[in-house]
Amino acid sequence: MTADVKRVYAFGKDAEGNNVTEGNKDMKYILGGKGANLAEMAVIGLPVPPGFTITCQTCMEYANADNTWPEGALDEIEQYRLDLERRIGKKIGDSEDPLLVSVRSGAPMSMPGMMDTVLNLGLNDQSINGLVKHTENPRFSWDSYRRFIQMFSNVVMGLDGDLFENAINAKKIVRGVKSDADLTAEDLQELVEEFKNIFSENVSAEEYPALVVDGRVTFPQNPDTQLRLAIEAVFGSWNNPRATLYRKQNKIADDLGTAVNVQAMVFGNKGETSATGVAFTRNPANGEKEFYGDYLVNAQGEDVVAGIRNTSPIAELKHVEGLQEAGAELEEVFVTLENHYRDMCDIEFTIEQGKLWMLQTRVGKRTAAAALHIAIEMVKEGLITKEEAVCRVDPEQLDQLLHPQFDKSAEYDVLARGLNASPGAAVGEAVFSAADAVAAEAAGRKCVLVRWETNPDDLAGMIAAEGILTSHGGKTSHAAVIARGMGAPCVCGVEALKIDAEKKEAVVAGTDVVIREGDMISIDGTTGIVVLGAVELVMPELSGDLDVILEWADEFRRLGVRANADNPADAELSRSFGAEGIGLDRTEHMFLGDRKQIIQTFILNEDEAVREAAVNDLFEAQTGDFYGMFKAMDGLPVIVRLLDPPLHEFLESPRALDVEIAKLEAAGGNAEVIAAKRKLMEQIDGMSEANPMLGLRGCRLGIVYPILPVMQVRPSRRLPPS
Repeated sequence: MTADVKRVYAFGKDAEGNNVTEGNKDMKYILGGKGANLAEMAVIGLPVPPGFTITCQTCMEYANADNTWPEGALDEIEQYRLDLERRIGKKIGDSEDPLLVSVRSGAPMSMPGMMDTVLNLGLNDQSINGLVKHTENPRFSWDSYRRFIQMFSNVVMGLDGDLFENAINAKKIVRGVKSDADLTAEDLQELVEEFKNIFSENVSAEEYPALVVDGRVTFPQNPDTQLRLAIEAVFGSWNNPRATLYRKQNKIADDLGTAVNVQAMVFGNKGETSATGVAFTRNPANGEKEFYGDYLVNAQGEDVVAGIRNTSPIAELKHVEGLQEAGAELEEVFVTLENHYRDMCDIEFTIEQGKLWMLQTRVGKRTAAAALHIAIEMVKEGLITKEEAVCRVDPEQLDQLLHPQFDKSAEYDVLARGLNASPGAAVGEAVFSAADAVAAEAAGRKCVLVRWETNPDDLAGMIAAEGILTSHGGKTSHAAVIARGMGAPCVCGVEALKIDAEKKEAVVAGTDVVIREGDMISIDGTTGIVVLGAVELVMPELSGDLDVILEWADEFRRLGVRANADNPADAELSRSFGAEGIGLDRTEHMFLGDRKQIIQTFILNEDEAVREAAVNDLFEAQTGDFYGMFKAMDGLPVIVRLLDPPLHEFLESPRALDVEIAKLEAAGGNAEVIAAKRKLMEQIDGMSEANPMLGLRGCRLGIVYPILPVMQVRPSRRLPPS
């Protein structure tokens, strides 16, 4: 790109109330989803704090140039920063009445929690005095400063967040209080100094020489430096491990980059008439038309999604004293956004001293059941057409409808209850870290990840686990949002669980039950219950919504659908789902399982009588299979493929046999058994091929053993009993 390419776009109003927004919702590949939707909300007249967006392309230019800024980019950012200050009438870092900004990521595709955010940027040892003076609220001001130092140190400088949490906990112990909210302004001012010392002691002077003052690393006081480092950190988070894994998991291209949104801060932590929350215009779990979400009074947005405090349901907001008007206005915004986007929307908002501000919207993630229900209801409401409804349902997501549930006839005692955050049921060993979940999966053990609350670094463990259980967080917490997107069962906010991750155990309050690592537990993300032990799971009955969508799809589709099926049960299931025949029956799959021994006997035994007996056994088995499949597909085409796999797929692994023999010898096993296994291993080794894909596979296997294809096509003289 050249230096004259536009890299920054404004959104929001100017000082006179005129809309100066330069983007819209159709520019998500330039402005990212968050930036494009901020611009769109501003265009349609919703209350959006002013700001500007740095493009996704700038991120990729920066990354591809080894983290070097493209020519002219910093100058353009400075111009837009000065313009933002003019529009608001405040300056970043001002000692009288400072402007504070948030610096947030925003990729073209939704990647919730995967990249970084910095809040309250612009505070320093001078501007804090202006904030105290302007707000006349010392506690809020010092709390904002300590939050900024803590977040900046963790996100931008990479310091361990526990360094700061430990300092907060130590302060609470000294003061004899249990909650952060009980700390006074003086306590928080002292924490600011402690946090700055932690910063100085843990940031490398060699890596950040510009931050060295009088031989000591200091927390950056220059707002320009703060802003540049924060933007660079957000750019860098595009390639952090959790974001990279999420993109791989969700098939998102690596070369899209993330935009950066620099936006005037509004504060949900200015007292009891301030709040923050995350909401959906409909229930993302089942699709019901209701205002769904969580909010916290006197809090900042990260508090909601981080799950550090238990939230209240969004439906209560308009009944809370001091928040009624904003709550009622928010419900009107829900309707406006849903009608404008013609889809269920995910919303982030803040109420600052009774004034509502919209911080984000996007088309919300939902379960498969919710996707079906919402699509059908929106057709009934006239928002979308049947064709659009069919296209709204992700085919891959329909797999969620086949997730298991607790058997209704099973007997079990409910150990604890939480929020039904993501439907489906899971049974597995309790594990208390993402690493342990990954290890359990690698060992072939099913597990349930138990956490105080998940964070983006837990993504690999969340993918590995059968389900997710947390003691904190609401239905819009990180665990809930990611689980719904993956189709994994999740129960959140189980307050009775007192989790000790270091000891790898959880105590259930009010009982003498202790869940330890390896204990079997069951969770039901549809009802929000937790059970000690393994509950029998069953496959669910498909809802009528799926039938409706499939009927609509039949009206518009031009392709026929046939199934891959290799046995009568799969053929019957495919027919019940509407398959118009079998497009591929892989007959070699009929030789696996218990029948694998038969084909092995045929291949490995040179006695013709034994071979003929094995072929007859296979013939009997296949006769039953074909009869069942043809009966299930009566009147429909079935395409049968004769033997196709390479020879080694029918045989044992010689290396596995070698290990088994070594273990038997070490244990003093039976000599005859060992000799037989060694002979088998040598025989299989003698049949090994340099490239099995070019060796005895497919028709070549049939040429060497012509009795096999003859058996597969010869007519049966009798039919199995019906």
